[in-house]
Amino acid sequence: MKTLTLLRHAKSGWDDPVARDFDRPLNARGRRAAVTMGRHVRDLGLAFDVVVASPATRVDETVVEFERGLGRALMPVWDRRLYLAAPTTLLDVVHECDAASDALLLIGHNPGLEELTLLLVPEDDGALRAAAEEKYPTATLAEMTFDTDDWAKVTARSGRLTRFIRPRDVDPALGPDGD
Repeated sequence: MKTLTLLRHAKSGWDDPVARDFDRPLNARGRRAAVTMGRHVRDLGLAFDVVVASPATRVDETVVEFERGLGRALMPVWDRRLYLAAPTTLLDVVHECDAASDALLLIGHNPGLEELTLLLVPEDDGALRAAAEEKYPTATLAEMTFDTDDWAKVTARSGRLTRFIRPRDVDPALGPDGD
């Protein structure tokens, strides 16, 4: 059994004047959401053997704040391929993961993470898939399980979405009407 968790970076600051999208930082609400999601993951007892993250500033800052809430370091492998990656590229990263690792966390961007979730989970997977299809907000976590012993065998529609947790599910103040 393999568990793939996807975490979208927290809300970034569009008001911050940066020359490149890659350098856009989190805003205050994004920092709060990342810490909150880290605490929630800690409370759920989730752990990851391997963490791969986009090196974009907003992802790096999401990792820092998520770790604060989690209470431990994630020690991600920074992979430029995750920056604004298509789902096929993200799946390539999954396929490259060592088969000895059972729990993989990817931290990156939309629309790639949402599209990867929808690619890997059958359309009839239920309410969690419907929620992911409706909207995959910033700082949202999706967890999928696969009945395989090798990441290279993860294919389209072979997963089961076991968690889809938005920041507002943990703290309503982090929802669209909060702030």
